[in-house]
Amino acid sequence: MSSSVSSAQSSPAPFRATVLTLYPDMFPGHLGHSLAGKAMERGDWSLEAIQIRDYAEDRHRTVDDTPAGGGAGMVLRPDILAKAIDSLEADGRPRLLMSPRGRPLTQTRVRQLAEGDGVVIVCGRFEGVDQRVIDARALEEVSIGDYILSGGEPAALTLLDAVVRVLPGVMGNSHSGIHESFETGLLEHPHYTRPQEFEGRTIPAVLTSGNHAAIETWRHEQALALTKARRPDLLDPLPGGKGAQPVTK
Repeated sequence: MSSSVSSAQSSPAPFRATVLTLYPDMFPGHLGHSLAGKAMERGDWSLEAIQIRDYAEDRHRTVDDTPAGGGAGMVLRPDILAKAIDSLEADGRPRLLMSPRGRPLTQTRVRQLAEGDGVVIVCGRFEGVDQRVIDARALEEVSIGDYILSGGEPAALTLLDAVVRVLPGVMGNSHSGIHESFETGLLEHPHYTRPQEFEGRTIPAVLTSGNHAAIETWRHEQALALTKARRPDLLDPLPGGKGAQPVTK
């Protein structure tokens, strides 16, 4: 009834992800490659994909039905999804439902999830999921953006990508993610590398000056300017807003 895509381990991985989906073959997808794939091979995290249809009762393995009150599309049935969820051990892992109406995923929430034992992720399809199972199984609705996907699977892969990369040891250098976008409340500053000149454009002189204090000040100023231009909402001083962060020297 499930497909485990983690490497063989003698004990459970520190971070365990379980995905309930109608398309388990979509996992691990890109997470089986690069840093996430290597971390899975080491046993830093594991991923199990469970087929929701396995919990249907009829010979056609029907998991959806027409929406109450009429309307287009189909709705994922609460009884079938509840059985799939209840097949899992009640181990305290957050139960997430990828949904465009959920709270936006933030880097803060990503790090909170990474600090736990793992996650259970439900991938919706059709027009949505019956509200009763969302309420009865305390599913936390999470959105990765203000747009509509064909299903929750790509969103689940995105969420797991964000979480896995900040697990201890995955990026190698523990400082790699410190100055990335959203980690300080600002978008990330521009990056440069060799060659010194590219099509008439040169690396800003401050970055090759050797003056680390000046470099940090420049990076902060650039990050602040980009944030003001592209994401001024991140500078919102009201409760819940990040606000501009001071320069760290």
